[in-house]
This record gives sequence, structure tokens and C-alpha cells, in this order.
Amino acid sequence: MLYVTTLHRSSSWLVEAFATDSASRVYVTEVVGVTAGLSALRDEVFDAVVVFHEPGVLDALDFVEGLRTGGHDEPMIVLGAQPPQVFEALVYEVGADAYCSLKQTTTRCLLWEFARAIRRFEVVRENRRLQEAERQRLASEHSEAERLLTEQRKLLTELEAIDAGEFDAPEGLAGALAAEVTTSRAPLPPMLISHYRDLLQTYVVMGSGNLTEEMTKLADVLVDAGITAHQVMQLHVEVLEGMIDGLGRRSARHVMNRADLLVLEVAVHLAEGYRQRWQAKRYTSSQRLLPGFDEADLLSPGCRSFDQP
Repeated sequence: MLYVTTLHRSSSWLVEAFATDSASRVYVTEVVGVTAGLSALRDEVFDAVVVFHEPGVLDALDFVEGLRTGGHDEPMIVLGAQPPQVFEALVYEVGADAYCSLKQTTTRCLLWEFARAIRRFEVVRENRRLQEAERQRLASEHSEAERLLTEQRKLLTELEAIDAGEFDAPEGLAGALAAEVTTSRAPLPPMLISHYRDLLQTYVVMGSGNLTEEMTKLADVLVDAGITAHQVMQLHVEVLEGMIDGLGRRSARHVMNRADLLVLEVAVHLAEGYRQRWQAKRYTSSQRLLPGFDEADLLSPGCRSFDQP
């Protein structure tokens, strides 16, 4: 340990006290004055620092406060002749780990104060290491999320040539969407973006399997409006980008994983919706011609087809 003292308080008594206690071996480096203490801390590494407070000669409070302000986090203990009831709170306020009064403390108590201070120092340093590792992990996750979003934007660029095609505008919400969406390059309606954002936020919390009814309704609206897979991906990337940017220091991996599941589920529902519509148009319920009847004869003047009322 480093012992910062004055000319009137050498470390010989402290060394003798530690030598008589067989619980541990303490090596003491003695320096006199603030300047010598700062030089010793700059040149060497110590497990603990003990400062003797002598009013008018060596102000331990100013010394400890200056060290803490300068970034020193070594365990620091103040020794003094003042009663603990008077001086202890002031010592804690400047950042010291403990105050020991020469009139009331023992060698064993002083060793335990060292042990607690060193343990606190180790815990604080470990917490800082874990916090830095967590910051690096979150930064790595956000970087990975940005990379995945870049890949998805490239996919959208490759799909730019695919048009939505012609469709009839139905009524209701799907009709409103269809009126605004004419091609895959057209901007998506704000109400659709807002609805998908709410769905994604809920999906991130609840996960797959809990929003089956909502997914079915969304797929019906998308199919009725003629929304293409390209537009669904465009919608997904636009909403996901805003959500990732708003995460700050929070984890992005969980959001990206749930978002990937959501867009996959939406794509499956969309494909199934279009398949069902195609099947319905392919297999109509109109009356077929009976054997021996020719379609031209049925359409001749005076004859009506079975499709006509």
C-alpha cells in the first residue's frame, strides 16, 4: 500500500502493527506530502492508498478529492485523530472508502477496511468492464441490423422492375388502398404504414402464433388492394428502419429476429390469399354445356347461354 503522510507521522508504527498481525502481509511504501504521493501513484501501481489527515499540514480530503477527480479509482482510506462521528461523512463525500480514527481502530479492523475497499474496487472495475462489453455487443448488433437492412434494400432494388399490374378497386379499406397504390413504385398509404408499424411492435413483444386473426385480416386487405410482394417488402423495410433507429442502446437482435418472422408470415399469408383468389377465378360455378350442344348454336339469335339470366 501507499502511505501518504507528514514528517511528524512516519510509517514505522504502521509497519510494526501489520507485522504483529499474522493474518496477512502488508508492504508499505511511505511518501511525505501531496506532491510525492502524486508522483508515486504515477510511477507505480498500489493495491490501496492510505492518507494521514493532519489539519494545516496535509489535508486528506482535498488530496482524495483531487485523485478521484483525476480518474484514480484505487481503494483509499483516511487515517486521522478526529472522532469518526465528526469526520466520517466528510471522508465519504470526497470519495474515500473508509475513515479510521487512531484512537478507536485496531490493526485487524484496519485490515478489514482494506479488504472491503479492495473488494469494492474490484467490483467497480468488473462492472465497468461488463458495461463496456455490453456497449460493444449492442454496437455490433446495431451494425449487423444495418447490414441486414442494406441487404433488404438491395433486394427491393432488384424487384423495382416488377409492376403491381391492373386490378379493380374494391370498396372499403382495400378500395382506399387500391386507389392510392397503382404500381410497385408508388408510395405506400400512410394508414397502411401506421397499421404495419403497430403490428410489428406487437409482434416483437408477443411473437408468432398470437396474432393469427390480425395476420389473416391484413392479408385479406393486402390481396383486395392488389399489394405485391415487392410492396410488402418495401413497407417492411421502411417500418423496420424507423424502429431500429429508435432503439438507441437497446438490443436490435431480438427486434430483427421477430421482424424477419413477421415479414415471412405476411408473405406466406399474401401468397395464400392470391392463390385462393386464383383458384376461385379458375374454377367458376357457371353451367357447363351438355354433350351434343354447340356453343355457336346457343349464342345464335333466339338462344341464350346458360350464363345469361
